[in-house]
Amino acid sequence: MEIVLVRHGEPEWVRNGLSVGDPPLTDRGHEQARITAEHLAGEHFDEILVSPLQRARQTAAPLLQQLDRPEVIAPWLHEIRDPGWDGGPAEKAEQAYAEMRRMAPDDRWHGLEGGESVRDFVDRIHNGAEFFLAERGVGRDDHELPVWRVREPGARILLFAHAGTNSVTIGHLLGLVPTPWEWDRFVIGHCSVSRVGSIELGGAHTFSLRRLADDQHLPAALRTR
Repeated sequence: MEIVLVRHGEPEWVRNGLSVGDPPLTDRGHEQARITAEHLAGEHFDEILVSPLQRARQTAAPLLQQLDRPEVIAPWLHEIRDPGWDGGPAEKAEQAYAEMRRMAPDDRWHGLEGGESVRDFVDRIHNGAEFFLAERGVGRDDHELPVWRVREPGARILLFAHAGTNSVTIGHLLGLVPTPWEWDRFVIGHCSVSRVGSIELGGAHTFSLRRLADDQHLPAALRTR
């Protein structure tokens, strides 16, 4: 089984000095999405699922159009929820992120004041991933090691989501202990492609990270974070 995770293209986080809560892609982001669609169009995917946020939907759109596939929204792929900065001064968001980076490691679990805590976010993604996988015949074995039962080892699933969502999902599949800085543990650029595949292991399966944040399909001038 292979799960391919694509991060959205470059979003327009700030417009006229104000924060944009659910931003669209920039012109460069749309170009990143177009090239990524060309890069993936020759591959077969049994399913393509998309985060409900605008930046992920616009990133997926060129590939879905090329493949003549419908948009299928997976709400669990939603990125960590911010404190509701839409329309507020961009400096406020920048200051809050700077303050969080100065927090002690354990304190970072609290996340941004007024937003979704990192602990709640990690739990949400773990639960969402487990339910999503269970519906497809994939579940953890009763074992202390990250060993899985996989009903259809040949299945290939493509997810269009976010740096945080993809990082936590990858860590969950690999059986890694989560941290409150998953965005920094896995540095995932815009429209980069990560691949996690199952390998047989003594009658069961485990997941292997085959490619992380691959952006070599993008010209150097279009590689952004």
